[in-house]
Formats: sequence, structure tokens, C-alpha cells
Amino acid sequence: MTSAIPVGDAYPHLRAASAGVRHHARALAPRAQHPASAADRMHLDVLHAHLTTLHQLLDQLAETTRPPHPAAGRQLATAHTRLWQATAAVHDAFHLLPVADAAGTECHPERLPEGPPVLTICQRHLAAGHVVRRKTTPSDLNTPAPGHTTTCSQ
Repeated sequence: MTSAIPVGDAYPHLRAASAGVRHHARALAPRAQHPASAADRMHLDVLHAHLTTLHQLLDQLAETTRPPHPAAGRQLATAHTRLWQATAAVHDAFHLLPVADAAGTECHPERLPEGPPVLTICQRHLAAGHVVRRKTTPSDLNTPAPGHTTTCSQ
């Protein structure tokens, strides 16, 4: 996949974040000598943080794009909703995974300024959920993604 924007000149931090996600996806890909491993809570916590940040970015882009380009703004708002659905699913999956019970991994919330790790993902999720509830109806959140047209040739 090639980009119309030259690599070195625009949005370097977003490019770095995308490269990091691609690298991680490749590292998790199964190989003959290393079979794929299941997701763990740490992976899902970090992925949830990434998704909530993307969610904020899409929200801002939808708001600034909508006045001059209403159709594009609506598409970004739809992407915002769909990304929230993915974020909620990752949050739910996090809570369905077992807690690592290795010696020495017990939680000491008094040592962590943000609180215990299991609460960090929930606090992040609740904060993002407030934004979603202000801008999205429950029926929008529960509606499956409709077939949409694209201008790209396949």
C-alpha cells in the first residue's frame, strides 16, 4: 500500500504509531518455529489504549471536517461509532481473560499512581464512553455496519 503523502513530511507521530502496530502484528504472526500465542491482558490493555486514542482523533477529525465537507464528516462520524464498538469489544475481552497468577506479580495499587492495572483500562473506557454517549444514540451503537460504497477500486 502506498501513500499519496511523501513519507517524511506529514504526521510523523501518526506514521510511527501505525508502524508500531504493524510491527507488533508481524511479530505475533505464527511461524513454523513459533506458533501464534493467545492474547493476554497486557496486549489488550495496550491495544485498548491505542483504540481510545484513535477514537479521540476520529472524533476531532469528524468535528472539524463536517462543516466544510458534510458527507466526509458523516463518514468519519460513522467510523468513530464503529471504532467505539471495537474498543468496547476489546475491553470486554480483557475482562474475559484469566489474570496471570505467577509468583511476584501481585498488584500493589499503592505503588501505582494511576491505580491497579485492571482499573486503568476501566477508567479509560468509562472516560471514552462519556464522549460516545454525548454524541451517539444507543441505537447507533447497536446497529451493524451497513454496506457502504467506496471510491477506491478493488
